[in-house]
Amino acid sequence: MIRLSYKKLSQLRHYKPSLTTLTNAYLYPTQSSRFITNFSDSNSSRSLTLSYLQKSCGLSLESAITASKKLHLDSTENPDLVLKLLRNYGLNQIHIKHIISTRPLLLLADINNTLKSNLEVFKSLGISGTTLAKVTSKEPRVLDVDARAVAEFFRENGFSDEQIVTLTMKRPVLYLYHAHKTFKPKLDFFKSLGFSEFDIAHILSSEPYILERSLEKKIMPCVQVIRRVVGHNLNVMKAIKANYRILESNVEKVLEPNMLLMANHGVPDSLILKIFLLQPKSLLLKTEQLSEIIVEVKRMGFDPTNLLFVLAIRSMAVMNKALWELKLEAYRSFGLSNDEILTAFKMQPMCMTTSVKKISKVLNFFMNKLNFSPSKISKNPNLMLLSLEKRILPRCSVLNILMSKELIKEDVNLLRMFTMTEEMFLKKVLTKYQDMVPEIVEAHQGRIEFQGFSRDLKSN
Repeated sequence: MIRLSYKKLSQLRHYKPSLTTLTNAYLYPTQSSRFITNFSDSNSSRSLTLSYLQKSCGLSLESAITASKKLHLDSTENPDLVLKLLRNYGLNQIHIKHIISTRPLLLLADINNTLKSNLEVFKSLGISGTTLAKVTSKEPRVLDVDARAVAEFFRENGFSDEQIVTLTMKRPVLYLYHAHKTFKPKLDFFKSLGFSEFDIAHILSSEPYILERSLEKKIMPCVQVIRRVVGHNLNVMKAIKANYRILESNVEKVLEPNMLLMANHGVPDSLILKIFLLQPKSLLLKTEQLSEIIVEVKRMGFDPTNLLFVLAIRSMAVMNKALWELKLEAYRSFGLSNDEILTAFKMQPMCMTTSVKKISKVLNFFMNKLNFSPSKISKNPNLMLLSLEKRILPRCSVLNILMSKELIKEDVNLLRMFTMTEEMFLKKVLTKYQDMVPEIVEAHQGRIEFQGFSRDLKSN
């Protein structure tokens, strides 16, 4: 066998290829020559891709190398059209650079059937330029999926264009789902609970992440626990409307232990249910955190059997300690002592849910414009819940006009005027005097700016 091999080797040494053999080798490339040709083509394509990504798309060499691992260009014809189209819809070079660096295959997108169609969908919603850049920075794939089908699905199910824009800006990833398969069963489930189409659109545009949660594994078990606590679908709807994010919470692990904690501190079942329907978040805190709040509220002197107790818990549950301190400091900066703040909080716990900005704005008006004392504020904390622009200022404007006409006296009880219901104010003031002084109607509508009372008010 070895001798045979040497014999063949010897024959090969003396072998001289014929012209025909050489010709055939030239006409029909061998596997090696094909490899060389393909290697050369590959290098050319890679060189074109890197050059295009850098020069036309603005990528750095490092980013271009990374992107070229997913993209191979044999021509710049389609990429040129893609870039031109993106610019036509308001995207600048910085936007394009970001999009292509994260989604290089977009350069090969179907111009008319996909890319332009999607851009038109977003444009019809008012999403273009910088707004479109924000959407694509979150999820570049929205430009090469069927965006029209998703947008039309939401329109068909009662979502306004404004609501579609809201959920698009919050969760553009929704456009990657098959809408009818993924979203329709969830909408149907909410309808079965009694929610109207309007309610569903409002809830899901406000919290679109709910649409990504599993119906069978997350949403339905969550609703089952809520129903077990509140009793029926009407209360289930109330709880969800009070805090949409309850559908994103792990209610099974925290809700029932927290309810037991409240009961152990002497809170009646009726009040536990009330706080859950008012502010579900209060009972979805970590049990340790809720326990600390309950202890603090009891230390302040609240009675666990009184509604104010659960309102105090609600107020403290919706903010962290740092924000709580900022609000205390806002009250102190206008001269209220710690005792006066506590008095206000015990009378109306919701006075601490007002923003720091509003606390300062309202106190500045009452104390610097109307000369209310810190004591008066602390004893009338409901003032902090009233709208300065929609209620206080218009009513002051009406009262000022009536004082200038001497139709009411300077010792009018402002507190009563501010806190009475709108219906009562219309009956006691507007209807009574509008025929004699028609301009008070404009004042009540906020069309006559209140600059201050023209006469000094007597203490009231």
